Amino acid sequence: MSPARLLAAGLGALLALSAARADDKPMQTGFLDRVHKDADGKEVRYVLFVPLAYSPKVDKPYPLILFLHGAGETLGGQKQPVEVGFGPAIKKQEKTFPFFAIIPQAQTRGWQADGPNAAMALSILDEVQKGFSIDANRLYLTGLSMGGFGTWSLAAKYPERFAAIAPICGGSRGDYPADKVKDVPCWCFHGGADNVVPPKLSRDIVKGIWAAGGHPNYTEYPGVGHNSWDRAYGTADLYDWFLGHQRKQKTK
Repeated sequence: MSPARLLAAGLGALLALSAARADDKPMQTGFLDRVHKDADGKEVRYVLFVPLAYSPKVDKPYPLILFLHGAGETLGGQKQPVEVGFGPAIKKQEKTFPFFAIIPQAQTRGWQADGPNAAMALSILDEVQKGFSIDANRLYLTGLSMGGFGTWSLAAKYPERFAAIAPICGGSRGDYPADKVKDVPCWCFHGGADNVVPPKLSRDIVKGIWAAGGHPNYTEYPGVGHNSWDRAYGTADLYDWFLGHQRKQKTK
């Protein structure tokens, strides 16, 4: 074989080895800092939790939880969204947590379904669904305080998208359309001594859903103030409850 052919063969083997090594590169898992670009090219940072056992080569779609933070973690706040509520709860069980989790950051106050922050969160959800093996029938929604309001709002606008919701110390700023979410499995949490968001707001929505024919769960913690989220997200049964629900398929 001529020197030129030997060189070409050697380069081909090297490229094949490099490609094989690239394919074998370990998948990044755990808490990942990511950047999402909106339609106008604006960059928005968010955190994605990828289960430690995840591998794109395994044909196993994973469930996913979308988390909406409270007002204090809005862009410019003292803490990041991953630091309050849901993020610390995942951290405590990081090695075995079976869900993907999206933790976006609102750029302004509010997660209302018709606002830009909700649109951004859903766009990130679409992006993650395209990039990872996600089970579209096991998408879950939760949020605390401002995010609890957002959870109720998004569930009412997109009741067929989420398999179950868990609003925490939230409510509605007007009459809530309970009939729209009566078929969405719901577990609502609130502190009985909450003087920031009165528990009556959760109670009224839950009563409305029952009256509309739904069967929501409601947990109120006597004597607990606004921070009911640590106890709620520390409830192991919550995650088993999520996994017990899949999005109902439309019937023709």
